[in-house]
Amino acid sequence: MRPGHIAGPRDPGDAWVDGDAGKFWGKFGSAGLLVFDAGRGVLLQHRAVWSHHGGTWGLPGGALHEGESAVHGALREAWEEAGVPRENVELLFTSVYDVGYWRYTTVAVQAVTPFEATISDPESLALDWVPLDSAERLPLHPGFAAAWPGLRRRLL
Repeated sequence: MRPGHIAGPRDPGDAWVDGDAGKFWGKFGSAGLLVFDAGRGVLLQHRAVWSHHGGTWGLPGGALHEGESAVHGALREAWEEAGVPRENVELLFTSVYDVGYWRYTTVAVQAVTPFEATISDPESLALDWVPLDSAERLPLHPGFAAAWPGLRRRLL
């Protein structure tokens, strides 16, 4: 299947959940793919203006499907949104933000075979490889901004 192609009807996981800690996207949780390439940095997505926290930079990712693992969901979303080929990356670690009724998993992978990211759906204004020491200079998605210092330390 080509990047950006979503087969079938909208998934039931594509919904908001609301609770004491706030409103979050993904009925079954969400996940994003943090792709690290030692020579180029990390792959970041400039989020479409119409999206939640639009205009900020973050990770390709999104809502998990029912029963889908966070690793599989992050790889699927990154393929759909940025053309990240799963055979070109290897798992480094996962990091979970959990509010009890919803969780977001950052799936960190290393690019073992170089590839060019491709904007393949309307959720991205841009995709760019950003050096580790430059990411915090961008207007980051608030959740990613909060997690970035710890994620960066783990990448190093």
